Amino acid sequence: MNQKLHVLEVNKFYPPHIGGIETVIAQRANYLANYPDIEVKVLVCQERGKGKFEKINHIEIIRCSSFGVYFSCPVSIEFFIKFQKLAKWADVIEFHMPFPLGDLACLLSNCKCRVVIAWHSDVIKQKKLLKFYQPILKKFLKKADVIITATQGHIDSSKFLPEFRNKCKIIPYGIEIANYNINNLKKILTEKLENKNFIKLLFVGRLVYYKGVDVLIKAFASVKNCELFLCGTGVLEPELKNLAKNSAVHFLGNLSDYDLKSAFADCDIFILPSVENSEAFGIVQQEAMIYGKPVINTSLPTGVPFVSIHEQTGLTVAPKNIQALAKAIQKLADSSELRKLYGENAKKRVYEFYDSKKIMHEIYKILKNN
Repeated sequence: MNQKLHVLEVNKFYPPHIGGIETVIAQRANYLANYPDIEVKVLVCQERGKGKFEKINHIEIIRCSSFGVYFSCPVSIEFFIKFQKLAKWADVIEFHMPFPLGDLACLLSNCKCRVVIAWHSDVIKQKKLLKFYQPILKKFLKKADVIITATQGHIDSSKFLPEFRNKCKIIPYGIEIANYNINNLKKILTEKLENKNFIKLLFVGRLVYYKGVDVLIKAFASVKNCELFLCGTGVLEPELKNLAKNSAVHFLGNLSDYDLKSAFADCDIFILPSVENSEAFGIVQQEAMIYGKPVINTSLPTGVPFVSIHEQTGLTVAPKNIQALAKAIQKLADSSELRKLYGENAKKRVYEFYDSKKIMHEIYKILKNN
């Protein structure tokens, strides 16, 4: 029997830490572990405190000690020590970026294995630190054998990737379709409707600056015959609640997985009103689409408008444009036929392009260098 390919997945954190990238790396690790010719390990950091080793679904998770998270990156000396050891074990390492600690550890270790980068986003918020990080990042991109991006938008909107187009492979994020085929989901939104005849609008995500929820609430103020449901929490919650005062806006907080799927299935229109490039893809769009829901998103230069397509699976409007967003909401709210058409197209798109089984086989081939 041939020796197994040793794959090391590297990221800041791993579930139960909540985040889109953390969801992706867990999906990667779990799928790869099912291939008989692959052995996978995961190297991440703690948010703060002592490191620990554990096995989750038979996968080794090495969580390195950390002094805390500063400028969105954990600070860990142990990470460099563990990486040096694991880089000798690995045949291929997949780095989930942005994660400056990972770049630096790889360059300092002078590891000889294949390097695959899963590029999730540019560094958006930490612009001052980017000046210092940029030379390291460029050197790391030169070292990489393959750079995986989820959409063409990730390449075109990046400050760094166009120079390395020849290394880029476009493989979108996938979702486990079977996980959404759940019987007896609750009418969780319908139960909370003040007017049972109104259209149910849904947003799911953190209540933070780049999500554009303030724009959504302002647009909603001029929409008729609808109620808005917001799932998630975040630093802007008090401000947003004040902005939504005396309107039919329901703040649902963080929901369980079952209740969240119930919300996706029960809504009439899903809205992702993101306003900054920190929103690189928007997996929540796929989660609404699998339930046959039309999506309203924004024309960010990232991967967002590549997921749900304008006038095919929903509507796309300019970021921060309150009037355009209100108009798009009202257009779909007023037409059950259009909602049905876009919703059906949305579900088909997920099955055709975003089935995680198909996606992960493409990742497998890249890691195997096939």
